[in-house]
Amino acid sequence: MPLADKNISSKIKHYLRFDDLTADEYAYIFKRSVQLKNKFKAYQTWHPLHDRTLAMIFEKNSTRTRLSFEAGIHQLGGHGVYLNTQDTQLGRGEPVEDAAQVISRMVDIIMIRTFGQDIIERFARNSRVPVINGLTNEFHPCQVLADIFTYYETFRSIKGKAVAWIGDANNMAYTWIQAAKLLNFKINFSSPPQYKLDEELLPDNVGDHLEIFSNPLEACKDVDIITTDVWTSMGFESENHERQKAFSGFMVSDEMLNVANKDVIFMHCLPAHRGEEVAASVIDGDRSIVWEEAENRLHVQKALMEYLLCGEIEE
Repeated sequence: MPLADKNISSKIKHYLRFDDLTADEYAYIFKRSVQLKNKFKAYQTWHPLHDRTLAMIFEKNSTRTRLSFEAGIHQLGGHGVYLNTQDTQLGRGEPVEDAAQVISRMVDIIMIRTFGQDIIERFARNSRVPVINGLTNEFHPCQVLADIFTYYETFRSIKGKAVAWIGDANNMAYTWIQAAKLLNFKINFSSPPQYKLDEELLPDNVGDHLEIFSNPLEACKDVDIITTDVWTSMGFESENHERQKAFSGFMVSDEMLNVANKDVIFMHCLPAHRGEEVAASVIDGDRSIVWEEAENRLHVQKALMEYLLCGEIEE
């Protein structure tokens, strides 16, 4: 590529927010995730990314994100390289833009788990290869991608459904709202007033796709999915005591499940704190699909990496 070409990433498809893909692209990825999951369960070798390398850059700790991406690239025939920013020049102040220029010349695809969304966007603007958001303070698209695929496996389509989000206005909540607008379903959002949504992080013209509830029980009436997250996300540990008091009464309970639709399912991105944001009887009950949800990170991320590097594949 000529040195004069400054718009490096303009021809590359990144996955930094849920709405970076279209509804049609998601329809393909969900279908492809089923096919790749079936191959995995049948021990069928499939190596479309043979000799490709994934760089995994972590500023935040991880279990599911690291394991699912590292196992996923291996199962697709490629190799994953783990980079912790404390062990690289990024941890010593190297500009994000410089790191992106260097790392993207040595690998084929990059996943980053970091703090501010601006960091990953700056990185992507200077990357020569696709960049995937493994989590930022603002958004967590890979997790919501897995969540919606998990619903898709049983119910086929989330269009026209209702989802209750009970808890913090965090990266998961904002990503669910993006998904609701894009895939045409509704979010009932309920949190304490001091943890309300930031309008600057909401999609434009979200309209009927979002309704705010002060009472979490009301938010759960007639919904198809109830989901939550820990009350104190990574990076906000100093607020833990204050948040514990504010969120009293917002624990997802059997009572909330009982006012939802009869086929309601419970989701949680994990790790979970039983007795805090969710009752043990809920997360360990027969309406919980959190373990399927966790496994599906592997399958949807394989479909995503394959799509970003190979485009659509018909088998």
